[in-house]
Amino acid sequence: MLALSQHQVEILEKCREKSAIVALMELAKRKDRTKFRQQVLNPLLDAKFLEMTIPEKPRSSKQQYRTTPAGRAALETRKRKT
Repeated sequence: MLALSQHQVEILEKCREKSAIVALMELAKRKDRTKFRQQVLNPLLDAKFLEMTIPEKPRSSKQQYRTTPAGRAALETRKRKT
């Protein structure tokens, strides 16, 4: 299972409601979109904790992200441990 960073936890919480990448970068205090995708978003997408709202157009300006049931379960498991 993916060990979640604090930024990833905050993003999963924020994405309980659909959120755009700009809002997520602001939350994580990141400015470089490419690094943000590689270091934060892609691991969450690969783990199926996060999903795109328009998966057929990953680079769409209207793209948003939302937490999957697996992502919500990971958050709940993490909360129980703390």
